[in-house]
Amino acid sequence: MDRSLLRNLPDLSSRLEWNDRLSTLTPSLLENCKRCGQVLTPGVLACAACHSLVHGEELDRLAALAKDLEAKGQWRAAREQWQACLPLLPRDSKQAQWIRDHALQLDLRVDAIEQIHRPNDGSGWVRNLRPLATLVPFIWIYSQLYGAEFGLGFALLIVVHEMGHFIDIKRRGLPADMPVFLPGLGAYVRWRALGVSLQTRAAVSLAGPLAGLIGSWVCWLLWLKTGDGLFAGLARASAWLNLLNLVPVWVLDGGQAALALSRAERILLVVVSLGMLALFRERLFIVIAAGALFRVFIKDAPERSSPGITAYFVAVLVLLAVVMKYVPVQGGGM
Repeated sequence: MDRSLLRNLPDLSSRLEWNDRLSTLTPSLLENCKRCGQVLTPGVLACAACHSLVHGEELDRLAALAKDLEAKGQWRAAREQWQACLPLLPRDSKQAQWIRDHALQLDLRVDAIEQIHRPNDGSGWVRNLRPLATLVPFIWIYSQLYGAEFGLGFALLIVVHEMGHFIDIKRRGLPADMPVFLPGLGAYVRWRALGVSLQTRAAVSLAGPLAGLIGSWVCWLLWLKTGDGLFAGLARASAWLNLLNLVPVWVLDGGQAALALSRAERILLVVVSLGMLALFRERLFIVIAAGALFRVFIKDAPERSSPGITAYFVAVLVLLAVVMKYVPVQGGGM
């Protein structure tokens, strides 16, 4: 026997042992589609070949449990089971959208039941209007900062913006509280967005700047009709504030709306913002463009595009820019 072969026997045996281990480990590392046998990429939720769901059996189990809880009237527990299905489904799939919608319906049903069983002590309307009590100090602060007339007008334009959110939420049949005003800081509308699609969230977010745009244009028309610089100042201030709200970052309205935009649509938003900067020379568009560019590189863009939301976003952006362009800087309180 060749001595070199004898010397290599330990290496050969170790390699054979390693190959045996690999052959026993490989089946556990690889997973095949149970419908078509296609090898699945780790982490995928649906087969690329036949589009069947990878976690179909677990989804069936969770759905059966959720339906059983619904049959027993345990709406909150049922909603939690339905919500547990979402991580196992592709985000843009019809099944995921159905679950989000159904979870919202369960939420509304729970709210309705709690409303029926809540003691009718006549305090419901007081509770609903309580947030408006924050409006008084809110108006007072701005009146002290900018003068009575401009401060009152500016505060009311912020109310218009927030009511834009509130009305849009309520017309969709979603639960929402009246706006809360934070003197010197701003305002917000609290609403329940559980199970709501990204497109609906974006539309609700853009409804505020749209209402602010309408307020700006009304003030602009009043200035053209009366020549009163107060209305010019209010029109421009409202347009500037709503443009600032459209910066697509953090908790601003533009940031929430950008969640529904694909990467290509975010790039389009950058281009439009730079175009508005070149056309109208309004430096705030530098901030908007920078925010949109930042969102291009954030890995939270959905695969499905939202052309309606993109058009909505761009239209409000451009029409606010028109106010900034054609309403003079000089005016009451500016």
